[in-house]
Amino acid sequence: MLKLHKLFLNAGHALSFDEVIEPTTTQWDTLVEAKNAIRDHLRASLRAASTELLGMDVKIGPRFRSQGSCVYRTLIQPAHSGQEMDWDFGVYLPVEIMDARPKTAAKTYFDIVEAALDQLCKKRGWSLDRSKKSCVRVKIAPWAHIDVPLYAVPASEFHTIQERALATAQLYSGTRDSVRLSESVDFAEMPEPFWQMIEGVHLATRAGEWLKTDPEEVARWYNDRVEQHGPQLRRVCRYVKGWRDYYWPDCDGPSSVSLMILVARNFVPRLRRDDLALEDAARAIYEGIGHDIYEPGIDGGETDFNRLDATQRKVAKAQAKDLLDQLSNSRHYASLNLARDAIRNVRGQFGSRIADDISFIELDDSADQVRRSSAAAVAPPLVGSNQSG
Repeated sequence: MLKLHKLFLNAGHALSFDEVIEPTTTQWDTLVEAKNAIRDHLRASLRAASTELLGMDVKIGPRFRSQGSCVYRTLIQPAHSGQEMDWDFGVYLPVEIMDARPKTAAKTYFDIVEAALDQLCKKRGWSLDRSKKSCVRVKIAPWAHIDVPLYAVPASEFHTIQERALATAQLYSGTRDSVRLSESVDFAEMPEPFWQMIEGVHLATRAGEWLKTDPEEVARWYNDRVEQHGPQLRRVCRYVKGWRDYYWPDCDGPSSVSLMILVARNFVPRLRRDDLALEDAARAIYEGIGHDIYEPGIDGGETDFNRLDATQRKVAKAQAKDLLDQLSNSRHYASLNLARDAIRNVRGQFGSRIADDISFIELDDSADQVRRSSAAAVAPPLVGSNQSG
């Protein structure tokens, strides 16, 4: 049998899949700089509009939060030209804007932000995508966009969260996530622990509706699973996204959240064997993608996260079965002489981003099989009675 682990994770080797799909430093810097430019522009625009156009008693500056794959740490390189990295950057205002003329307020909120971002796009050479119903999309590069959803939060929580954050900013300003996302309490970006305090969030839509939502729910659920199972879960979710992006160049495959749920739901860590963990994930997708996908830990289990229609589900199930079969068949090759065939099979699922290097393939010897086996329960030995005296 063969080990395919190093094709995916190989001690930081530049050609291992985990490294190849990682955004470059330049790409990451471009995303962060664009996010900060959007933040600074909207701080000024919304503060100026808060009294005159949104009907607030005093000028209010918005709060901001990065969301989605950049927070889950599953943001990866596009597999094909035309696909884009997606950064979600939420904007939050106090709930008073919903109190009077709620539909007018939601539409006005949306229009103000879109007009402000249109102005910024013209200045920066970006473009605005006006097709999204629940966010404003800013295309900052051929390979990336930033989605800006617009929220209202309870006024009492809105007005205290900044003070709480400022009081304890030193506890969070140096954390890995705050540094990685370039978030700053001083610029109205709230560290994650403070968002967990907020309830009653509403999302403004382009049509002027307010939809009750909890943008933190998926992140909480997923981060709990990663804490439970370890970083291998996050890596496998990234691999699966890479497979999805390769097979569906037009971005009409399974959603990232649906894949995350299926992979994480019954995840079992595989020590030093990302290939086995990925095979497990392929099986979970094959068994689950043909059905509705509900998760009790998210939205009380009320949302079906499988956005595919019946025909698309059949296609996705067949593709997942192919992934499962190719990984399993390649792993069961008996000799390193077949390493080239194994690589060809895996590249058929992930494309040329899988290294074409037979040195990445190893034999799976009996010692490896023992190490990855679960410990068996052993009955305690029988001990006869004894008596001291």
